[in-house]
Amino acid sequence: MDKARVVVVGAGFAGLWVVRRLASEKDVEVTLLDRHNYHTFLPLLYQVAAAELEPEQIAYPLRGICRRHSNVRLAVTEVRGIDTARKLVRADGLDIPYDYLVVAAGSRTAYFGVPGAEEHSFSLKTLEEAVCLRNQIISCFEQAALESAPERRRAMLTFTVVGGGPTGVEYAGALAELVRAPLRKDFPELDMNDVRVVLLEAAPGVLGGFPERLRGYAKKRLGAMGVEVRLDASVAEVTAAGVLFASGEHLPTHTVVWTAGVRGEVVAEHMGLPLGRGGRVAVLPTLQVEGLPEVFVVGDMSLPEGQNPPMNAPNATQQGRLAAENILAMLQRRDPVPFRYRDKGAMATIGRQAAVVRMGNFAFSGFLAWLLWLFVHLAYLIGFRNRLIVLINWAWDYLFYERAVRLILPRRGCGTIDSRKREAAQGAGDADRPGATCP
Repeated sequence: MDKARVVVVGAGFAGLWVVRRLASEKDVEVTLLDRHNYHTFLPLLYQVAAAELEPEQIAYPLRGICRRHSNVRLAVTEVRGIDTARKLVRADGLDIPYDYLVVAAGSRTAYFGVPGAEEHSFSLKTLEEAVCLRNQIISCFEQAALESAPERRRAMLTFTVVGGGPTGVEYAGALAELVRAPLRKDFPELDMNDVRVVLLEAAPGVLGGFPERLRGYAKKRLGAMGVEVRLDASVAEVTAAGVLFASGEHLPTHTVVWTAGVRGEVVAEHMGLPLGRGGRVAVLPTLQVEGLPEVFVVGDMSLPEGQNPPMNAPNATQQGRLAAENILAMLQRRDPVPFRYRDKGAMATIGRQAAVVRMGNFAFSGFLAWLLWLFVHLAYLIGFRNRLIVLINWAWDYLFYERAVRLILPRRGCGTIDSRKREAAQGAGDADRPGATCP
């Protein structure tokens, strides 16, 4: 009997969990497609942007995963669409046939139609964006050290994070620790009273979905770290000069980090799949596309009928595992089973020795929550070497109040101080974020 051809689009948590489950099945041949040749551990991406970890410490080569299984192969390519009639995935330079297709392409930043937000702010969804943001933070300090105009210097040293969810809270806390310890020592000529880390949240509190006690703890802890937490702060526009609020107030800043929301990846539109709210693909409870039983959509892209699961790693891994099980069930002529999200809780760290954890009916904060956060993230990080190096970096930071990765590594279109000016002079064309520069 010929092997069933399963094509998986996307090597995030959902895609990898599909591959892991099917890797030991002799009657299945798996092809994993991704535009990168590595998997990114997104929960620690903000630490790359805060100069705590190097990009390669939270990434793992996909071929290192695929080579362990004889029935799994990798194709590094950009997926452009699908031909459901002929059961083909359209990618750059090749068409890939499938018997079963699992779309797990992830999510992208949602700007909610706020004028200038996409053009003038930094997002935090990829390794490249994290490095660009780190470049921006360090570059602004370097430029501020040479700036004589007080107002301009203060704008350079105002770092604004939009969105009070876990990513925004964790990044604001990590940035405050970077500023108050390592950068304070690196730039003795700067008055650290000019440095501001501002967290903006349109809702009445941060960390929506957490118990009120934990939300209050997070806000208080951020305030103690020097983060200005502004609630009910609705952003009306983002410009190269700063943030304009719905109230008419203007906040001068040269760095805006947008963590306010996510939506399904645009590849779903190119595939012609039915979209629901938030750009996610509307699927049956079994994670199949209606009318296309051989096509599954999982992870951040998936919106199962009658459900609204969170766009996070636990949901992605649960859906990836179920999609694989349902494919095996169909191969064995059994009915696929519906997806039900199992809420295992949520956690967020707020800096040194501080975190919040919700697990079922239990909610706690402080040092023990922080230790649990460390353990869980190390456990899910792929690769022993990555776990070891990340642990060493965390220990170094904890013991010596030092960040080891305070480097500016310019990349094309990255938003460093003068890189775009140089590229323009060299005929490099427009930059990705023309307003997100320090000077």
